[in-house]
Amino acid sequence: MDYTKIGTLIYKLRKEKNMTQKQLADAMNLSDRTISKWERGLGCPDISLLIQLSELLNVNIKEILSGDLISNEFVGGNMKNTKYYVCPLCGNITLSTGNAVISCCSRVLEELVPKKATDKEKLNVEIVEDEWFISSEHSMTKDHYISFLAFATGDKIQIIKQYPEWNIQTRISKRGHGMLLWYCTKHGLFYQLI
Repeated sequence: MDYTKIGTLIYKLRKEKNMTQKQLADAMNLSDRTISKWERGLGCPDISLLIQLSELLNVNIKEILSGDLISNEFVGGNMKNTKYYVCPLCGNITLSTGNAVISCCSRVLEELVPKKATDKEKLNVEIVEDEWFISSEHSMTKDHYISFLAFATGDKIQIIKQYPEWNIQTRISKRGHGMLLWYCTKHGLFYQLI
């Protein structure tokens, strides 16, 4: 561990929060000399303090210990390139328009890579009253079901949550061509163009 890098990061994050060394120290029941020592690279926070420090500075413990924050580059605004994450434990759905480290239930989630649906896997899409009517014969049991549908165009994403033992029958406003995505709890993320 590079104490100087860690100290520099703590200093930078503390300043971003408009906190003095004393304010940070008081919040952690420490002396301001301890914070000064860390920021000068003469010591490092004890492992028992890292959770509280990460919460106060709004940064992951991993970043504190590496002494470095990695910023993402600006990503253009095409919502069709959105990244999808699903927690395998609770089913939480998270989206990101750029690179991100996403965690849920204390685990880092992997980005789902959408697979192009075969003709057999595609959802049924019909035009009904200027909307797309989407349905499927997909299994919808507690152990195997489609968790969500998403329709992405260049500037918007609409997500429709699905539940076990419900038939998939939904309507989406027909607003140009886009990408229809869905997540199967056993087989992953699929897409088809409509």
